[in-house]
Amino acid sequence: MSALMTPSPTRAAMGRTHRRAVIVGTASAALLVAVSLVTMTVGDYPLSPAETIQTLFGGGSQRDQYIIFEVRLPRLLMAVLCGVGLGASGAIMQALLRNPLASPELLGITGGASVAAVAGTLMFGLGGLALVGLAFAGGLVIAAVLLVAAAREGSSSYRIVLAGVGIAFVCVSVVGYLMKRAQLNEAQMALRWITGSIDATAWSDVLVLGAVLLIALPLAAMAGASLQPLELGDAQAGALGVSVQRSRTGLLVIAVLMAATVTAFVGPIAFVALSAPAIARGLVGRASTAITASALLGGALLAVSDIVAQHALGRAVPVGVVTGMVGALYLLWLLARAKGRRT
Repeated sequence: MSALMTPSPTRAAMGRTHRRAVIVGTASAALLVAVSLVTMTVGDYPLSPAETIQTLFGGGSQRDQYIIFEVRLPRLLMAVLCGVGLGASGAIMQALLRNPLASPELLGITGGASVAAVAGTLMFGLGGLALVGLAFAGGLVIAAVLLVAAAREGSSSYRIVLAGVGIAFVCVSVVGYLMKRAQLNEAQMALRWITGSIDATAWSDVLVLGAVLLIALPLAAMAGASLQPLELGDAQAGALGVSVQRSRTGLLVIAVLMAATVTAFVGPIAFVALSAPAIARGLVGRASTAITASALLGGALLAVSDIVAQHALGRAVPVGVVTGMVGALYLLWLLARAKGRRT
């Protein structure tokens, strides 16, 4: 009788993982709120927390309202939404490939989206939803190339990552070529697709990105049920009744949509999609249950990076510069740790 009432080790482990996911998600949300409050108060025109909250609820002077609603709030929301999209996208890709190095930038997906976005901006003057659609198509083309390479060369995730790194370098070269041939004023418009920047964010961009994520994130959450069996391998997932190819393709399309949409508006912001899922997975324990935590951590990481980019380096720099420096150190640490485990 007591054996029947004792939970199985697997069910108990799943319960602990779920509790950790809730705790990490709650802590990440609290961090995000704190970072948001700091972002809204600091700057050349400082505001106290009380003045910020009062202005958000309709009070404050006309200048306070302009600083909050036209300068700081759209930039903050863009940083948070971009971090959320990149964190969730990276979590899905790392779980699908079962590789901590799998992320949109290292797989070349943001590179493909950048090439399409730069071409659309410089050659056709596109913007808004049209630019998002073109960037999504560019990222999807790279994802399709990687899927074909995986089918021909076997399912080694490291081979796929190496192929993605090569594609990413090609995309960087193509973007550089397009920028070189552009006129000076056109090149300035497309400069964000080299470094990644959320300067001069418009409310229209925030609304479009928010609408895309409002569709993609629930789909990613629902697809998490099939992601858990896929982590066990194709054979095990098929034995559990999962349509492996359809599930993998659907999840990859969702991940590409989020990463490419972010890239269409702010350029290739590096390493958020790599580091946020790794941190969340280390805290939660499973990639498939860490999508929400990865998204919240990604939003917090990018918001913190934007504060550093604006105020901590002596002069304002693109946020992609900060995430690139931090991410490069993280990548070196990750590679050193992996090497130590093999020796």
